[in-house]
Amino acid sequence: MLQSLVKFSLRYRGIVIALACVLLGYGIVVTRNAKLDVFPNFVQPQVVIQTECPGLSPDQVELLVTQPLETAINGLGDMESLRSESIDGLSIITAVFKENTDVFRARQLLAETMAETASLLPTSVKTPRMTPLTSATMDLLKIGLTSEKLSPMELRTFADWTLRPRLLSVPGVAKCSVFGGQVRQLQIQFLPEQLAVHGITLADLVAAARVASGLSGAGFIETRNQRITLQTEGQAITPEELGEAIVSQTNGLSLRLRDVAKVVEGAEPKFGDSLINGKPGVLLTMASQFGANTMDSTRVLEAALAEMKPVIEKRGIKLFPRLHRPATFIEASLTNMKHSLALGAILVAVVLFILLGSVRTALISLTAIPLSLLTAVIVLEKLGITINTITLGGLAIALGEVVDDSIIDVENIYRRLREYHLKNGASDSGKSGLARAREIFDVVLHASLEVRTAVVFATFMVALVFLPVLTMTGIQGSFFAPLALSYVLAIMASLLVALTVTPALSLILFGKGIRHAGESRIQRALKAIYRRMLLFVAAWPRAIMALILILCLLAVRQARHFGGEFLPEFREGHFVLQITTTPGASLPEMLRLGSTISDELLKQVKAIDTIEQQAGRAELGEDPWGPHRCEFHVELKEASGEEQEKIAKEIRAVLKKFPGIQSEVLTFLGDRIGETITGETAPVVVNVFGDDLETIEAKAAEVAGVLKQVPGNADVKIKAPFGVPRLSIRLRPDRLAQFGFRPVEVLDAIQTACRGAIVAQTHRGNQVFEVAVILDETRRQEPESIGRLLLSNEQGSLLPLAELADIFPSSGRFSIL
Repeated sequence: MLQSLVKFSLRYRGIVIALACVLLGYGIVVTRNAKLDVFPNFVQPQVVIQTECPGLSPDQVELLVTQPLETAINGLGDMESLRSESIDGLSIITAVFKENTDVFRARQLLAETMAETASLLPTSVKTPRMTPLTSATMDLLKIGLTSEKLSPMELRTFADWTLRPRLLSVPGVAKCSVFGGQVRQLQIQFLPEQLAVHGITLADLVAAARVASGLSGAGFIETRNQRITLQTEGQAITPEELGEAIVSQTNGLSLRLRDVAKVVEGAEPKFGDSLINGKPGVLLTMASQFGANTMDSTRVLEAALAEMKPVIEKRGIKLFPRLHRPATFIEASLTNMKHSLALGAILVAVVLFILLGSVRTALISLTAIPLSLLTAVIVLEKLGITINTITLGGLAIALGEVVDDSIIDVENIYRRLREYHLKNGASDSGKSGLARAREIFDVVLHASLEVRTAVVFATFMVALVFLPVLTMTGIQGSFFAPLALSYVLAIMASLLVALTVTPALSLILFGKGIRHAGESRIQRALKAIYRRMLLFVAAWPRAIMALILILCLLAVRQARHFGGEFLPEFREGHFVLQITTTPGASLPEMLRLGSTISDELLKQVKAIDTIEQQAGRAELGEDPWGPHRCEFHVELKEASGEEQEKIAKEIRAVLKKFPGIQSEVLTFLGDRIGETITGETAPVVVNVFGDDLETIEAKAAEVAGVLKQVPGNADVKIKAPFGVPRLSIRLRPDRLAQFGFRPVEVLDAIQTACRGAIVAQTHRGNQVFEVAVILDETRRQEPESIGRLLLSNEQGSLLPLAELADIFPSSGRFSIL
């Protein structure tokens, strides 16, 4: 078969060269349009289920929502593991499936199961939803908005209703989370004493607000030849209009909403907030879709931002377009790889020119580099594997070996032609051109066939070395299998080039013979040196073997003292700082601390370009954090790997100046790899289990104290500290029965007062806002006001909440990791 392949290539050498040129051009086109990403998809198929549980505490979320959902979906299909976390008002479940599971089929099965289970959840709990399917690294682009002209509410409104829809329309964007600012809400902030004066219950106020701000369609009128759609108007869409809504009428006198409440445009209660370079702002984080081209999506996103720039500047908004841009790391990696490949190709060319002593021979050998690498890229693209730092690493490793087969082939052809020239040089003049061409054809054919066995066996032996890597599973296989595959594809392509293109080019370029029949000086010198070495080794075989054995034993002994890491520490010019304070810290306090940290870092570390803080979480965000935890994303100016290591030490030194915080400095990729796979970012995690939360907290603190003494540790922290302040409200059944109150009515009143009750939606142009009934803002900041909250029963009797329930401080946090 190999003989037929070589003979075909020589006979139809023009076609072979033409096909090689087509392959070269097609490979360049594929490479330019290939999917580019930071890493291959290293995460097993995962589905994240989030459920909003308004007003529920962590233990209630765990018992009433998380556990029923876990019981329903546990063991579904090819599920491998299940982990969850329950926090205030939110349940997050991560289902991990076995490798090679169709993630879309897994999502379909989960959706069917959740639809059946949703009816078993409490009525106040919203329908469980699956988060969008994103790539492993997830982050696509982070941008920031600040303004000295617009208020936080106006800035957030612009981000939500003008900028965010445009960014979500970009292909490859899975979702856009928004931090910071103030979400506009039309609020009816009731005054309990006014309700008591006018004898109005909170339920009456909620019902009146719902009737005043509701919207319903009117249908249409069908005439003999025309259908006319009816559009009703009159919904209260401004605070002034809503304040005039009637709550009740007595003796011809109307009681309006503004008589018992303040009707204003207020800010929706926040789950999180953000700072941009230490100043209040709005942060937008875009996540990439599963299988999307990170580079293309980033470029289109930036083009969309460029289109919006005049609108942004006109509104007096300052745009920070690159708070975090993973595509920058891809560009840097590609640039470094291109330089490395170009430098390697130049070095190979120089060596070939010097050692082979022939320009034509070196050029024939060099054709194997682009043809082999581009063939590997084409196959990788057809297999759906992205071009990333790992696959490029495999191609870089193969660079020095893809020319081996061609060198062996062309060097043997050149040697046989030289021998033919020396042997038949005097008699060539008497032969016809056709006869001489046939003889050269046979020389090239036999010279190529002479080394084909060695070439094929050597190539397959090298490929077999990487076979164990190709069979690796789990995260190891996700990272290293693409590297091995790209390497094997490149060297197998080089074998095909050596059996087809190399003989064809040799026959074309050496078809008229060779000019110089002798060896070059450097070849003769190297042969002489090699001959002396062989004679020396042959004279002392036992001593040489003993020396090699000693060196091997010393190497094995020394290898035991080497450190080991799964992956090197990445230097992508971006750091993630995770900060945790005392449980129960408020959002304003976290922002105050974040502003101080940001200012100090910008002042002390000159290499920092931008810094942004994410405190708490976004609505249905991917990070289930309370206000006591935040994350800083630090974008650096251009810096080398050694400089970035020094910068990380400088950042840690600055953070140590702030007492009472636990900090961790990570690279973004290290953070994503650990967090996506295990839910944790640290390389070593210690879990403490038990039934007594106070004992668990004490033991966790002891473990942390021991770990801090371990040499080499950089960051030690307790992720889920106990002691979140809590004000427990325990209803007293005897008092409820005595005064005629129903438990649900009391609980609804508490929720309405503290969290707000959404009664309707209103619109302004294309912007839709919620209408909420909530307690006056100043009273929501006073824990004592909860006990003074006046409640009314059906008979109109008014009683403070403290008369119907025991109100006492408590603490605790319930979380399953």
